[in-house]
Amino acid sequence: MAALFAFAALMLMVIAARMGWQAFMGGLDGTAAQAIIEAVGLLAAAVVALQIAETIAEEEVIRDADISAPTRVRRYLSRFFVVVVVALGIEGLVASFKAIHEDLALLPHAAALIVSVGVLLAAWGVFIRFNRSAEELEPEAMAAAKEEDHKVE
Repeated sequence: MAALFAFAALMLMVIAARMGWQAFMGGLDGTAAQAIIEAVGLLAAAVVALQIAETIAEEEVIRDADISAPTRVRRYLSRFFVVVVVALGIEGLVASFKAIHEDLALLPHAAALIVSVGVLLAAWGVFIRFNRSAEELEPEAMAAAKEEDHKVE
């Protein structure tokens, strides 16, 4: 699974590089800027795919971790959410630029994406807050999670 995510990320990077190169060779104008902004959005998606591949490899293969413990769940989901929130934020900015330059009717969709990033960020904070209480009930799980960290250093 990690290899498939990594392969998808590499393909997205190749496509983004090709789009950027074509925009550069086509002339440096507003259309090229829009194409480069879209390429940045693809690169953000590639980063997400690479981060998911890394998380899967570290958690499932290297650590062979038990994801059911509250500490491990928080750490696993936090790694995932950081990447998703950043990538969606970048996509929201790309969508905003595209809407402003191409069709203002798309601006509410871009705004909805940015608002959803805020909602995800708030939900993640609530999850961490509630999960921290669960961690305090199982201090041995936190110690075990920290002990597993030496496997990936």
